[in-house]
Formats: sequence, C-alpha cells, structure tokens
Amino acid sequence: MTTIRPAAVAGSFYPADPATLRTAVAGHLATAPAAADRCPKIVLAPHAGYMYSGDVAALAYAPLARFRDRIRRVVLLGPVHRVPVRGLAAPTVAAFDTPLGRVPIDVAALAALHDLPQLVWSDRPHAPEHSLEVQLPFLQAVLGSGFTLVPLAVGQATPAEVAEVLERLWGGDETLIVISSDLSHYLPSAQAQAVDRRTAGRILALATDLDGDEACGAAPLNGALLAARRHGLTPRLLGLRNSADIPGGDRRRVVGYGAVAFEPAADPVSDEDDADLGRALVRAARRSIADALRLPPDAAPAAAEHPAFSRPGATFVSLHDAGGGLRGCVGRLEAVRPLGEDVRANARAAAFEDSRFSPLRGDEWSGVQVEVSLLEPAQPLVVRDEVEALAVLRPGVDGLILQWRHARATFLPQVWAQLPDARDFMVALKRKAGLAADFWAVDIRLARYRVRRFDDRGADGVRH
Repeated sequence: MTTIRPAAVAGSFYPADPATLRTAVAGHLATAPAAADRCPKIVLAPHAGYMYSGDVAALAYAPLARFRDRIRRVVLLGPVHRVPVRGLAAPTVAAFDTPLGRVPIDVAALAALHDLPQLVWSDRPHAPEHSLEVQLPFLQAVLGSGFTLVPLAVGQATPAEVAEVLERLWGGDETLIVISSDLSHYLPSAQAQAVDRRTAGRILALATDLDGDEACGAAPLNGALLAARRHGLTPRLLGLRNSADIPGGDRRRVVGYGAVAFEPAADPVSDEDDADLGRALVRAARRSIADALRLPPDAAPAAAEHPAFSRPGATFVSLHDAGGGLRGCVGRLEAVRPLGEDVRANARAAAFEDSRFSPLRGDEWSGVQVEVSLLEPAQPLVVRDEVEALAVLRPGVDGLILQWRHARATFLPQVWAQLPDARDFMVALKRKAGLAADFWAVDIRLARYRVRRFDDRGADGVRH
C-alpha cells in the first residue's frame, strides 16, 4: 500500500518540470499585489489550468508570502470531480507529492476528526482529483516547505457538516483554510460576468446556499461561509475573471474564476484612540486651509502628527458655513497616498477648488465648520437589477459609488440625512453622475463603503 499520493495532473493543469513550474508560478504571483495588513483566515482560489486561472489564484496567494513564518498548517477543501463521495473524504496517505516536492499530511489533525460521521477515509477520491492538487504549487511557492496539509475532498455535504469539520481544525494564526472552487461554467462571457458578479456579491454577504451553477465548489464553500459568519470574518473580493480573459480565449463558453480573502476583524479602536485621530484629522484640515489663506498661527491650532498619518488613507473633507450650509466637499475614494497628505490636500481642494462654490475667503473663516470623513475600503455591491440594489442598501450606513462607463459619482453616508428613502438616494446619485433618473444598465458598477466622521463641533468619531 502506497503512503504517498503522487501528482496526478502535472503536465496537464500545470507544468510537470520543476523549473518550468517554479517559473510559471512566480510569473503568476508577480502579477498580483502582495500587500496585506492582516493574514486571512480563509482564502478562496480557483482550480483550473494555470494558463486560465493562475493569475486569479495568485491574487489569493501572493499576500500570504508575508506570513510564511506564521502559517504552519493548511486545511485544504475542494470538490470532487471524478469519484463520488457522501460527506468529506480524508486520505490515509502520509504526504502529497508535486513537482516542487513533498507536502506532509497533518496526521494528528486528521485523527481528531475520526468520530465525525460525515468523514470517510479513502484515497480513491483523492487519487485523480485536481481541485486540491493545483493549489499545492502555489502554497509551496509562498509558504516554503514548513507547512503541513489537511486535504479534504468534499462531495455531498451540508454547510453544517463542513463547518463542523472546520471548527475542529480552526486552530489559531498557524492555520490557514483554503477553499478551492471555480465559479460559473460554460456560459457566454458577458452572461458569465453578470452571473459571477452576483455570486461574488452573495459570497461577500456570507450566503450559505450557493449552488453548483454558481460555484462548482459550492459544498465546501457554503460550509466555509457558515464558519466565516460564526467567527466574524470580513470577506474581501480580490478579483473576478474568466477563461475568455486570456489571449485567444473563447468567449462563447467560459469558466469563471474568483479570489476572495476572509480576514479577522481589525483590532478594535478605543474611543480615546478614535477621538485622538479625529481631532488630528480635523486640525490638520483646518491648519491646511488657514495656511493657504495666510492666516496667523492662532487662527487654527497646529495638528500633531498622528501615527496613522503616515499610512495610506482616504478622506473626504466637507466645509459648512455659519448657517450649516455646504461650502465645499472634496475627497478621494481610494487610499493612494498617506492619510496626513490626503486630508490636507482634500481640505485645500474643498476650500478653493470645488467648482460648485467660489473660493473660500479669509473673512469667512471664523464661521467655517470642518468635517472629515475617513473612508473604509469600498466593497463591490453585486446585484441583478436596481430593485435588488435598493433592497440591500443600508440607509444611514452605506456610502455608495456608482459607475457606468465614464460616468462616476458617490454619496457619503451623511447624504441619507437629506435623502432617507433609498430610491430618492439612488435617483439623486444617478443625476450627480450625469445619468437619467430612470437609467439602469447591466454593466452599472456599484460599491458601498462606511465612514468614520469627525468634526469640530464636538462629534468625535461618529461612524456611518
């Protein structure tokens, strides 16, 4: 009886020659951003041939290189394609081979699952299965040889059955969970894009009732989504593509691919820390405008350099006159420069470059009120139509970005105070983008975000 599961799809799904494989994986990883503030607990990656899905898989794997000294065990779940399974199949071998080397099985971790009725112990489903194998060279490239593997081939299993297994294996920072799944299959490219965007939205909403038409790995994915919900993980979409996106790809019948990271919630910020950041942001904005107006130092207290000012951040700065009316509002939606630089530049632009208003004058200064909105990263809002979009919007909570071709506009969450009805909110946003009130198109892009709002009227850190 063999104790090693040999590579089954080397030479078809990915190169069999070790040097060629290393070069191919490195090339895919080079196309992906590697920056990550937090190590994900779960990643979703596709499992097609590397020429089709390698760049998308790299979006999930490239950020893990930063955490290679932390991750010591990978729990890898993927669907069965050739051998039917009722439940989840655990192998009995001691290791899985790839052209890049041998990956040892965490035998002790598997032994802890012996009493679960949904586990079957069989090497037959694993022998021909590609959904798990194609993930291994990427894991070997980013994590090196210092990790063990818990590979589970998932057949007919409920979300609760899969989640129960994941709970047993959850561990701490040393354990990464990888879910292997492609998305839609064999639709025309435009239709596949629409279906996959909707599926991505359901994944980001932590839905647990995905079906096989949405994701071929729906069974392991639904269980992982249930576990992610229970543990308060935050999903982040890394990318969506399909097989037609490669040069010469057939647009008539495509397979969709997505990469998602599920991250632990950020360390909570204390009220005191949040208030300190808010005061620093507002003071930096006021001082920036006062300097541009050539006002004396006592016209606005100097802002201390908060530690967060050196990190990337995105802000909107809103100015209000003595009567509370808007006097200027300018900002950025993406964190592309240091937070301190961003808030100072947006403050000057709100005061002097908002085309809706004349430039701010020195004699107005004493009545100007400054508000800074600190934006959290935007998340795609994937919907089938406007009715669905209106149903999932959260009044008073969501800032919304609308984009259609070259038209783009956003409303901060504060706008809900003037437009509390979701339909009115959407109509006004479309008009702001230069679109008709009743306009809708299948290729409209929506994204929502939350903000922390700070102002100099005593409201420190109001979160929307």
